[in-house]
Amino acid sequence: MRIAQIAPLSEAVPPKFYGGTERVVSWITEELVRQGHDVTLFASGDSETSAKLAACTPEGLRLLGYRDHTASHLAMLHNVHKRAHEFDVLHFHIDLLQYPMFEDLYHKCVTTMHGRLDVPDFMPVYRTFTGMPLVSISDNQREPMPSNSNWQSTIHHGLPAENCPFYPEAKGGYLAFLGRISPEKRPDRAIQMAIQSGVKLKIAAKVDKADQDYWDEVIEPMIHHPLVEFIGEINEEQKKDFLGNALALAFPIDWPEPFGLVMIEAMSAGTPVIAFRNGSVPEVIADGISGVLCETMDDAVAAVHKVKTMSRAGVRRHFETQFTAECMVKKYVAVYEQLLAGEQNVIKMPHAGAFTPHYGDLNGSARPSLSAAAMPA
Repeated sequence: MRIAQIAPLSEAVPPKFYGGTERVVSWITEELVRQGHDVTLFASGDSETSAKLAACTPEGLRLLGYRDHTASHLAMLHNVHKRAHEFDVLHFHIDLLQYPMFEDLYHKCVTTMHGRLDVPDFMPVYRTFTGMPLVSISDNQREPMPSNSNWQSTIHHGLPAENCPFYPEAKGGYLAFLGRISPEKRPDRAIQMAIQSGVKLKIAAKVDKADQDYWDEVIEPMIHHPLVEFIGEINEEQKKDFLGNALALAFPIDWPEPFGLVMIEAMSAGTPVIAFRNGSVPEVIADGISGVLCETMDDAVAAVHKVKTMSRAGVRRHFETQFTAECMVKKYVAVYEQLLAGEQNVIKMPHAGAFTPHYGDLNGSARPSLSAAAMPA
């Protein structure tokens, strides 16, 4: 198939630093190429790919210092529309600017919804342009959407099996917290898990400007406990040892997480996940096999001891059967084939349409914008 992958321009594909959506776009693109498809990636010019690169900006817009990315995305979409005849499928990974622009081409379009959908900002577009074929990254992600949304499938993220290699033994014996310091990620819960269980916690996370007050007022005073070590942001190479040597990943979220890439990164390394039952978590974690699902802090503290007896090989097997890039792309190819056959698979969610915003502590870093994918997964 001739497939166009249309990525956000905020970061390179794959990203130089943080950027979950761009990382997933890269994994999809590279696996499609490996399977023999003719793929063109519309992305920033500093992207690296084995596909054909259609450079739409010199670099990722965030690194260029652009604040509003809307104009650049509109220009890219104009170019994609002009070239649409060259492709069998147009696969979008940006929020919604394509909805009105490609209404005449919905028969060959699909948009993956990478972010949280429980905020009202975009709802007028979702209610108006209901024909756009959509893919969710978890079933839970769909719940706020209009009941007549054109869902084709839920496709959980997957990553290359070699990205986070298997560690048969947790040599570090610590709890790992990886990601962003923000109220909805609840690093304060992770710290309490460590203190109450007596097991060391290592925090590898960045602090965005939008979350600086939360860091200053809530988290920074807590990290001076002898069982807590704050490392800061780490790169992809450092992530392998950080996750692989951990006893467990602490994922104590307090918001409707659309997916949560770090969960499958940990599972790839054989590291079980201790996660609070929110958002996508019950779809990703097999309770007692790849991690432990928790409702309360007491559950989480008990889970710290429970994971010590879990099979790391079993955790890795669950990843290999469910969450590799090959598994993910096989499902996307099935969606593409549905589009080509003119057989859009309209899936209705039983609870969809009853829109109730759930913000948690929704600040600037969490609120979606027109310029980039909302809250990378």
